[in-house]
Amino acid sequence: MPIPQLATRIEQLYDLGTDADVQQARDTFAQLRHELSQGKVRAAEPDPSTPTGWKVNSWVKKGILVGFQVGSVVSYPSPSSASPYLDKDTLPLKSLDHTSGVRIVPGGSSIRDGSYVGPRVICMPPMYINIGAYVGEASLIDSHALVGSCAQIGARVHISAGAQIGGVLEPIGALPVIVEDDALVGGNTGLYEGTIVRRRAVIGAGTVITNSTPIVDLPKGKLIKSAPGMPTIIPEGAVVVPGARAVTTSPGKDWGVSLYTPVIVKYRDDRTDTRTELEAWIR
Repeated sequence: MPIPQLATRIEQLYDLGTDADVQQARDTFAQLRHELSQGKVRAAEPDPSTPTGWKVNSWVKKGILVGFQVGSVVSYPSPSSASPYLDKDTLPLKSLDHTSGVRIVPGGSSIRDGSYVGPRVICMPPMYINIGAYVGEASLIDSHALVGSCAQIGARVHISAGAQIGGVLEPIGALPVIVEDDALVGGNTGLYEGTIVRRRAVIGAGTVITNSTPIVDLPKGKLIKSAPGMPTIIPEGAVVVPGARAVTTSPGKDWGVSLYTPVIVKYRDDRTDTRTELEAWIR
C-alpha cells in the first residue's frame, strides 16, 4: 500500500475506534510498523517551512494507538519460563541481524519494532528504544538510557547513561522530543514535552528541560521561553548546565529561595568539541 493510502487508511481506522475491523487494523498497523522500522515513515520529520523546522505526522501516532488497541496480550520468551514477558502481540521486538550494522551489546536492552535504528548505532545495556522512535546513524545510546515513543534522534548523537528522552503519543498533534545531529545529551538528563535540541548542542549532566522552565542564556543575555504552540528550543551549539535563579517575591526572596533552571553558559568551541567527540576507536 503506498504511503498516502496507508495514511488515509489509518485515519479511517482511528476515527472508527472500537468499531474498526480488527483484522484490517492489524494488517494496516503491521505495514506502518514495517515502514517505521525502515525509516521510510517518521512520526516527525524536518520541514524548513515550519517555525520549528520540523513537522508532526499525526497520522503515524494515530496508527500506533490503533496498534495498541487491536493487540492481544501474549507471552514473550524470557530468561525464566515461569516468568514470561507479557505484551501486546502487535508490538514485538525489532528484528535485527549483523547486516544492519547496529551493535547491541549483551545485557538486557530492548528495541521495539516500529522504531528506526540506523547503521553504526551502538546500544549499551540496558537501554530501551520505543516504537515510533528514530535513531540516526552512528549515534550512541548508553546504559539505562530511554528513547521514548516517537522521539527523533539525529546522526552521531551521544545519549549518555541514564538520560531520559521523553516519548509522546498524545496529544496527537504534539511535537515529540527532537535531538538533532552531533548533539550530546549528558548523563541523568531529562528532555521532555517536545523539547528541540538543535545540532551540536551539549546538554550537561543532570539537566532537565521541559516547556515550563525558562532557560537562561548568559552569553546572549536573554531568557529562552516556550510560547503557545511552540516547544522549548535549545539553540545550535549551546552548552547547557543545571542552574538556579533567585525568587524575587516574598517570602521566597526573604528566605533566599532559588528555583531550578537550565543555563546556557557558552556556545560550543574547539575545547568543547575535544571533550565531547565520540571516540572513533569504539566503532
